Amino acid sequence: MEFKNSLKVLLVIVAGVALVSCSEKQQAEVTVKQIISDKVTGLYQTKTHEELEAISYDQAFNMFSEEERQVLATGHWMFDVNVPAVVSVMRSKKQKIVPFWLASEGFKRTNMTLQNEMTEYEIWQKRFDAGKVGLGINGFENYGLHYFVCVGPQNKTDKLELSNLHPANQYVGVMDNGAFTYHDWDELVLFDVPEELKGQQLLTTVRGRGTESHFVGAFRKTAFPSSEKPDQVMLTWSDDPATTIDIQWRTNTTVETGTVNYRLSGSNEVSTVEADKFVMEDLLLMNDRYIHRFTAQLKNLIPGKTYEYKISGQSNWSEKQTFSTAANNDSFSFIWFGDTHHSPEWGEIANAAFNAHPDAAFYSIAGDQVSDGLYRNQWDDLFGFSSAIISQRPFMNVIGNHDNRAGLGAWMFREMYSYPKNGPKDVHKEHTYSFTYKNALFLMIDATAKDELQTAWIEDQLKNTEATWKFAFFHFPPYNWEEPYFNIQKEWIPVFDKYHVDMVFSGHIHYYMRSNPMKAGEVVDSYNNGTAYIISIGINSRSRDIGEEPYAAVRKAEGQFYQYLKIEGNELKYSAIDADNKIIDSIHIKK
Repeated sequence: MEFKNSLKVLLVIVAGVALVSCSEKQQAEVTVKQIISDKVTGLYQTKTHEELEAISYDQAFNMFSEEERQVLATGHWMFDVNVPAVVSVMRSKKQKIVPFWLASEGFKRTNMTLQNEMTEYEIWQKRFDAGKVGLGINGFENYGLHYFVCVGPQNKTDKLELSNLHPANQYVGVMDNGAFTYHDWDELVLFDVPEELKGQQLLTTVRGRGTESHFVGAFRKTAFPSSEKPDQVMLTWSDDPATTIDIQWRTNTTVETGTVNYRLSGSNEVSTVEADKFVMEDLLLMNDRYIHRFTAQLKNLIPGKTYEYKISGQSNWSEKQTFSTAANNDSFSFIWFGDTHHSPEWGEIANAAFNAHPDAAFYSIAGDQVSDGLYRNQWDDLFGFSSAIISQRPFMNVIGNHDNRAGLGAWMFREMYSYPKNGPKDVHKEHTYSFTYKNALFLMIDATAKDELQTAWIEDQLKNTEATWKFAFFHFPPYNWEEPYFNIQKEWIPVFDKYHVDMVFSGHIHYYMRSNPMKAGEVVDSYNNGTAYIISIGINSRSRDIGEEPYAAVRKAEGQFYQYLKIEGNELKYSAIDADNKIIDSIHIKK
């Protein structure tokens, strides 16, 4: 599977999200980014949407002056060598257009090649004196397998050292068969590596770096552009569900401040909270490049009460803007989905679930909420399809591989949601988090992050809870017919077994499966002794052969589903429901 859990390093090597230091290398990268940003800004002033959508590779190339192209040819990937060196650039033969700078900067195509299971790479080489090495952009299209690099000394007796690497935190490996080249897919490894390159220093990357200079087919529109009127009104929790709520919304950039007025339902006594503002940019979203997102945190609320709220810019109190704090009892329900991928199909079943189960306290998606987590228009779709739900029920989700797209990071996910910041110290805040709702603990885990960094945190959460019910949400299912996640089985499942996690909810494989009760990888006699591992899909799955799974209790290769759970003290009723509102699976557990 792409996005293997056990990434070998934690790094961000994307210019758009790299931290900027005062080094010369960093400043050059900022210049590349600024050139692209300035060019896009100019295009917005001179071209129609139709013209932007029709930009060709040649047109993109000719937009830049010779001076600008020189920066694009040398400022994308940089490092210093202490001795004369040979730099090899490996580019996929499937990339139709060779990066313009390779030949012009003196690189020569060799007869050597190497491969991974996806493509064959041709090898271009150039000799450099000791000092600076500068390499260029991947192209003006967004080809999905960025080139990578290895470096060796010209004189075999020299000891080569690399320094001042940019992007920052560059991982340097060893060129050989079995080496990985993409941190967002480290199971994709090399073979047929030429003998003369083996043992050289290997500079790896992420597949998505090509988006840094993307012009051909790059420009997008949102069906839900912002305005001065607040929209995308959404509830989340970042603290105790009994006494707090977070309220988020967006506007266009003409609105500089935001507040929330709120009151107990039926009361005339109004309280006010100021909101924090964040400016969000999606460079290539041609009809809504910049927006303002606001977050207000309401605290010291009364448990078990219903509140009404109104956002600055709204003149009336709305029936669709209410929330309820958790009451002091052990009765509640919630709804969750597998992959949703910003589809209107999901919007239909989500709203059907909302109408059928008005008692549900909150909603969750087990990852892949959108298909590309850095395309804000897809988040706009997600929030547009569910607007009537998320303004009345908290929306508590986890990251999938599409939300953390192609190694470019998930900063947009973090800025879209306000979640607890109580996760593991070495994982991005709000990627992995936990919350307790009444008598249930919810572990919301980022399975695209390194598994080993989260195991101790998971155990700490389970060891210190007094909750009757324990649930874990994460995107990659440890047990599935297609490709089981053995590292999750090794790292997390022993902890789930030790503290008896009741249910684990996942997606990713695009089918429905509920396991029999499982412990230590084996089926056991009761869900009181073992865990239910459940996979679901919130959009229509495709017809296919799903193999065999001896541990499975119920499976559905085709369909579109949501899951409704009702808890009454020490009893749990679980149902999986399809798009025709038919229950296709159910269980009843009593502790």
